[in-house]
Amino acid sequence: MDDTSIIVLFQKRDESAVSEIRQKYIRLCEYIAGNVLSQREDVEECVNSACYEVWNSIPPACPNDLKSYICCIVRNIAINRLEYNSAAKRDSRYTVSLEEISDCVPATPDENVTLSDLADAISRFLHTQKEIHRKVFVRRYTYGDSVADIAKHFSLNEKTVATYLFRTRKKLKEFLKKEGYNYE
Repeated sequence: MDDTSIIVLFQKRDESAVSEIRQKYIRLCEYIAGNVLSQREDVEECVNSACYEVWNSIPPACPNDLKSYICCIVRNIAINRLEYNSAAKRDSRYTVSLEEISDCVPATPDENVTLSDLADAISRFLHTQKEIHRKVFVRRYTYGDSVADIAKHFSLNEKTVATYLFRTRKKLKEFLKKEGYNYE
């Protein structure tokens, strides 16, 4: 079936238009999405989303070149998916570092304590620590750097960095208890 006929089916809201577009362009769509995404499931989901988007956009859209139109949609969806996947990977680093510090710093403090007060207390604590311990702590829990990246940045052994972090967290917990922040 030619592209003009497929567009007419879309304009008539005939569901066979989706089948026709899949039959004609699925390999091309998978190729385009596959060049952006690495996982087969993501590629399939991207192609399905593109078919759905074409269904929702024609009408009112009436593309002159259906092939270019669907290729553009697939590419944009694949790029968005790649950005989403990349963001998820970045967030996983933060999840690990947040789990480490959750024992001494609560995610939600008491209603009588503002986050600003808690931040001030942590800042006061950090200023009492050795410079290297403070910098390692900030790189891990503010910037979300991995232990390996911190070790490389400061020319330290990874075990040394892990020890610094462990001891600093322990001291922070004690400091916050003395300051009246007891969340156990």
